Amino acid sequence: MKVYITLCLSVCVYLCEALVERDSDAIIEDKDVLVLTKSNFEWALKQHNQLLVHFYAPLSGQSLGSILEFREAAGALKEAESDVRLGGVDVKKEKDLAASLNVTRIPSLRLYLSGNKNNPVYCPDLKSSATILTWLERRKGQSANIISNLTQLEKFIGEEELVVLGLFKDLEEDIVKVFYETAADIADLPFGVTGNDEIFSKYEISGDTVLLIRKSKPDKQFELGSSTVKTDLVQFIRLYEMELVTEYNGETASKILNSVVLNHFLLFINKTEEGFEETYLAFKTTAEKLRGKVLFVMMDVSEPRNGRVMEYFRVRSEEVPQIRMVNLSDHVQYQLPSDKFDTQTLLEFCLKYLDGKAKPKLQSESIPENWDTQPVKELVGMNFEIVAFNHNKNVIVLFYAPWSSESRALFPLWEELAEHFRENEDVVVAKIDVTANDVNIHLREKYPSIKLFPAVYSERVVPYSGKRKLKPIVTFMKKEIEKAKTDKAKEEERRKKYLNEQKAAVKEEL
Repeated sequence: MKVYITLCLSVCVYLCEALVERDSDAIIEDKDVLVLTKSNFEWALKQHNQLLVHFYAPLSGQSLGSILEFREAAGALKEAESDVRLGGVDVKKEKDLAASLNVTRIPSLRLYLSGNKNNPVYCPDLKSSATILTWLERRKGQSANIISNLTQLEKFIGEEELVVLGLFKDLEEDIVKVFYETAADIADLPFGVTGNDEIFSKYEISGDTVLLIRKSKPDKQFELGSSTVKTDLVQFIRLYEMELVTEYNGETASKILNSVVLNHFLLFINKTEEGFEETYLAFKTTAEKLRGKVLFVMMDVSEPRNGRVMEYFRVRSEEVPQIRMVNLSDHVQYQLPSDKFDTQTLLEFCLKYLDGKAKPKLQSESIPENWDTQPVKELVGMNFEIVAFNHNKNVIVLFYAPWSSESRALFPLWEELAEHFRENEDVVVAKIDVTANDVNIHLREKYPSIKLFPAVYSERVVPYSGKRKLKPIVTFMKKEIEKAKTDKAKEEERRKKYLNEQKAAVKEEL
C-alpha cells in the first residue's frame, strides 16, 4: 500500500512539473519580442542560450524609441533564424524582477548567455535596430574589417563619412585585442584594421595607431601603448567622432545625446538669414578652445523637423539667434545673457559656466488671475519661491506635467487634500506645471512628484515618497509640521538670545 501511494505521488509530481514546463514554454510574444515576467524569466534563460533582454519603462520618452528599435531588431533576427532571442521586461510591472536583477538604468540592454542569470553582458547604448544587430554580429566574429591593400582601403574609407582605422605592425599582438573589443562595443561606426606597410606610409604613421578618417581624409589619431585600455580608446573615439560644431538632425541626434561630453552649448539660428556666417564662425572658433569640455551644437530653426526640440527649450524662431548651455545630467538650462555673439563673449560665458558661476535660466508662465482664491493654489515660476518658502506657511506642492495621465490622476486627490486642510490657515496646498515653469530646486524624481516646504526660517524641502492617498499624505504632513514647529521655536529662541546679546554689547559700549 505504501509503495502504491508513493508511486501515485511521484506520478502527480511528474505531471505537475510537466504542466508547469508546458505553461512556461508558451511565453507570450509581442512583435517577436518575448514578454518576460518574474514567473517565466528563469524558464526563458533555460530555453534560449543567448537572450538579449531590454529593460524599459513604457511611459518613458527614451524607452519608447528603444522599444520600437528593439522590436525591429527582434523581427530581423527571427526572420534570419538567429540563435539569439530578444525579450523585454516592463520594469513598472515587474518591479520585483528588476530589483532581483539589480536593474538601475532604464532603458538598458543585457545579454544573458547559457542560462546564467548572475553574469550578463552589459550592453553599450544601442539606439537603433541596426546597431543592435551589428553589436551582436561583431560579438560572433571579427569586429573589424581586415584591410589588406590600398584598394580595399579606398573602398572602406569611401563608404561612410567617418570610419575608424587601426594600424598595427603586428596584428597578433595583445594591443590589437583592445581595438577589437572597442569595435565590438561601438556598433554605430565602421572599424577597419591593417598591418599593410603601404597604408602606414600613406598616412605617415610608424607605430601602433588608431586613426579617425572623416570624409576620406585623416582627422584625428591616437597612439597606443602597452598601458592603453579599452576605455581610453572609447573615450578618444566618442570625443572626436563629432565635428567641432555638430548640426542637430535625425542622423546626429543619437550621437549628440550619447556623447561623453555632457555640457552642451546650443546655438539656435536661422541659416538662411543675414549674419549667419559671422555668428557661426565665432561659435566654431570658441569650440576649438573648449573641445572635450563642451559639445557645440547648432540648431537650424528654419528646419521644420526641429520644432519639437525648439518647443522643449522654449525657443521661438522670432527670438534667434539665441544660445543655451545645458548639462545632460540635470537638464538645467543657462542662457547667454547678451545679444553679442562674438568669440570673446561666448568664451567668457562658457568659462563662467564651467566655473559654476553662471546663473540658471528660470522661466515662468504669467501669474494666473485669482490664482490664490481656489482651494488648490496654482503656482508659476514667478511666485513659486514667495509662496513655497514662506516661513509662516506649511506648503505642500504637486509638481506635475499637464500631458501626463499619472499627473492628472492626482488632481482629485489634491482637491481632497485642500478640503481636508481648509480650516487650517497655516497650510497651503498647491501645484505647479514643471514643463512650463522653472524652479530653483533640484527635482530628483520624475514628475509627478510631491514635496513639502515646512514653515521654518531655512529653505527646507521634504520630499514625499509614500502612498499617494489622502491618509498617508496627511500623516506625513502632520509629522513634518510638528517637527517644523519645534525647529522654528528653537530658531526663534536662538535669534532672541542673539538679539539680547547684541543689545547688551551696545549698552556696554555706551
